[in-house]
Amino acid sequence: MQLELVLGAGAVVLLLGVLGARASSSLGLPALLLFLGIGLVIGEAGLGLRFSDAKLTEELGLAALVLILTEGGMTTRWKTVRPALGLGVALSTVSVVVSIGVLGVAVHLLLGLDWRVALLWGAVLSSTDAAAVFSVLRGLSVRRRLVGALELESGFNDAPVVIAVILFAGTDPVAWWTPALVVYELAVGVAVGAALGRGGAWVLRRVALPATGLYPLAAVSVCVLSYSSGQLLHASGLLATYVCALVLGNADLPHRSNTLSFAEGTGWLAQIGLFVLLGLYASPQRLPSAVLDAVVIGAVLLLVARPLSVLAAAVPLKVPWREQAFLSFAGLRGAVPIVLATIPLVEGVPGAQRLLDVVFVLVVVLTLVQGTTLPLVARWLRVTVRAELHEVSVDAAPLEDAGADLLQVRLSQGTQMHGVYLGELRLPAGATVSLVVRDGRGFTPEAGTRLRRGDQLLVVTTRDAREATEARIRAVDAGGRLARWRGITGAG
Repeated sequence: MQLELVLGAGAVVLLLGVLGARASSSLGLPALLLFLGIGLVIGEAGLGLRFSDAKLTEELGLAALVLILTEGGMTTRWKTVRPALGLGVALSTVSVVVSIGVLGVAVHLLLGLDWRVALLWGAVLSSTDAAAVFSVLRGLSVRRRLVGALELESGFNDAPVVIAVILFAGTDPVAWWTPALVVYELAVGVAVGAALGRGGAWVLRRVALPATGLYPLAAVSVCVLSYSSGQLLHASGLLATYVCALVLGNADLPHRSNTLSFAEGTGWLAQIGLFVLLGLYASPQRLPSAVLDAVVIGAVLLLVARPLSVLAAAVPLKVPWREQAFLSFAGLRGAVPIVLATIPLVEGVPGAQRLLDVVFVLVVVLTLVQGTTLPLVARWLRVTVRAELHEVSVDAAPLEDAGADLLQVRLSQGTQMHGVYLGELRLPAGATVSLVVRDGRGFTPEAGTRLRRGDQLLVVTTRDAREATEARIRAVDAGGRLARWRGITGAG
């Protein structure tokens, strides 16, 4: 096939995916369904393009998951998820074990599969999907603790689930030291991700790159490097990726806004490509025979396995029953189970094709059920909150030759800086507001200039005063002109 045809077809598919994301937002449908539909349309039952390479699907799927986890980690605010850290870790460990066990028993009893294969089915279906969770939950006004727990769960639980799938898809017996190996893989994955995230942030703050666009590229590359490093150390590369992205996304990076936008763009590119690929790989002729099994196992997952797994993780932490019910219903599945289902297919596990077909149908059904009704369930359980106002946004660009930084500050609608005179900011020595942009027009401010919601400020600060300057800006944003008297420092 000629290069121009390949590039043209790829561009058309990508544009359809972008337009599909916009349409899904208007219709209230999860975007992944439209992406899967695009893949089915151009596949063997539609335009006739045949694609049946399970190994390539697995490898491309894992590569896409790395970029999706990178976007998820970099756009996750640590301030939001920190109160839910314990619950998120419990959901991604304890809940995974319980879910695998319950689903394994159900598959063994209902479908008559042997125990190892049944537990393999349970492992494949026990991972929530980061792309689905991030895209759906961030559009809902739900309590921060719940959003944080679900985001952490979807970012963390891929790692133990992948280990479980590989374990059950193999032929080696499960040894007594297997749990210790799992702990090693997870612990080293966290360590690798944290080390590369902190190291990458340190380097990016101190190096002067010749183009602004290189900073986002470097940040994403560090996250991809963390995956490779984790895998080479026989640890969890996916966990290393998410932790690295979480650290980088919450660090003071140069051109931070551009970096997050670039990560978000690559995440969307990975989602579109992954779901279209999975739709292309699926065989519509086989899917009808998998509907009954998918509905039965999906009902067990939604009504039994997921609630019990959340119960096991949440009860020790004294989570209220309404929040437990929401966590149970919000365990969204997406591309991850489908990608994981290709692993036993590559390994030659008997019945692996049936597993893949069932998982594909189950993901579509559960996405329709959960994705479209989640806002109603959240309101019915009374776990919604009034839309929260975003805090001040501070972006930084290094002025290497001058030994200074340029901070771009955007005042949100909920800022306490509204009405504050510029002289009342009391920025540290070495920092000054050089420009205010208001209603699209810029002007040089004076001490008597009064700040307003929606203003953009350009603050020039020496490198030594940069941290204190940003802390002071955040403090006044949260507490107004009396921030220091109220004990609000803006640090952290």
